[in-house]
Amino acid sequence: MIDRKTLATLAAGLVIGSLGATAWSAATPPPPKGYVVAEVNVKDLAAYRAYGDAAFPIIRKYGGTFLTRGGQTVAVEGAPPAQRVMIIEFASLEQAKRFEYSKDYTDIAPLRQKSADSRLFLVEGTNNAAASKP
Repeated sequence: MIDRKTLATLAAGLVIGSLGATAWSAATPPPPKGYVVAEVNVKDLAAYRAYGDAAFPIIRKYGGTFLTRGGQTVAVEGAPPAQRVMIIEFASLEQAKRFEYSKDYTDIAPLRQKSADSRLFLVEGTNNAAASKP
């Protein structure tokens, strides 16, 4: 049986360890988010819908979340955007790359390429702390 002094020492060690882990994780910000940005002009709506049906489960599998998905766009300067502008958020740029270059996705990308003219690129976000500095 464990005596009270040993039990108190173990409990104190756990508390100190958890405080240290919390302080360490608070001092190390998470990596910036990663984004897939796509501008799409659909040529064949039925075929593009088939692509979307195939792509959505893969996007979810890699942790992607749609921030925009073809809603209204407003041109302000420069060339107008494509018909559809999609932004998909991932936990990091590395995760966005894992999605984009995965066999899961590259197997279905030809469906999009046949049904639409697209421009896609990956963008690394900012850490909120860094973004608030001038």
